[in-house]
Amino acid sequence: MSIVKKNIGITRIVTYLVICFFLLLFLFPIYWMFLASLRDNPTVMSMPPKFAPSITTLQNYVQIFSSPKYLVYIKNSLIVATSTVLICLCISTMASFVLSRYRFPFKKVLLSSLLSVQMFPIVAILISLFTFFSKMKLTNNYLGLILADISMSLPLAIWMLKSFFDTVPRSLDESAAIDGCGRFRILVEIAFPLIKPGIAAVAIYTFLKSWDDYMFGLVLMNKNSMKTLPVGIAESFMGEFVHNYAGMMTLAFIASLPLLLLFIFFQRYMIVGLTGGAVKE
Repeated sequence: MSIVKKNIGITRIVTYLVICFFLLLFLFPIYWMFLASLRDNPTVMSMPPKFAPSITTLQNYVQIFSSPKYLVYIKNSLIVATSTVLICLCISTMASFVLSRYRFPFKKVLLSSLLSVQMFPIVAILISLFTFFSKMKLTNNYLGLILADISMSLPLAIWMLKSFFDTVPRSLDESAAIDGCGRFRILVEIAFPLIKPGIAAVAIYTFLKSWDDYMFGLVLMNKNSMKTLPVGIAESFMGEFVHNYAGMMTLAFIASLPLLLLFIFFQRYMIVGLTGGAVKE
């Protein structure tokens, strides 16, 4: 028994060491990004690199928050990402409820078609999308970029929420219908509260996808006043002969803060949301 316990203890120690190694590996880019934001550009580019914590200057943060241009980038990304989440949740909730609860012709074909949309890369539709949006006057405004981001997030959102609605017993719908509830009240008052983890997972996924979007923002937003944060980061600090890596790391760290806060405060809902609808009991 002592040998078995010893082997279990060694296995557990090795497991923890491996976990710690990968944890440090994944956290190091965030650490280096924060460290670089507190240094000037020559210090960031010095060889060999200095990994010890040190503060050379806070001028990078002063420059970011005192410049209207960078604040406009942040505002544009917040408007687009938040609007995308709200609209995507409204559409995907109703669509997934219908696909989960009702039978109609070509239902399986529709589900397969929705999922097949995810197979196409963004670059494959950029030219046609830009041409269409230009004719519809949807370039250089929030609506065009929001619609583009929704088109990429909606199929997976519908599939995820459908799996959650499948776990809600149909007997609850029937009981509510007997009591006089219509279809919309059944969705809002009965089914919706039971799939809150799934709603949280879809909201976080959609926000991340829209917040990190670069290709749509680059193609559809040409005016400086309408550019989003990923495009602003790429164009503000990367010159033809000189790159301001310290400034780029500062704005990138600021851009990553909403994502870090989402994972910190909604991690529990994220984990439950990604696994809760996987099994139908």
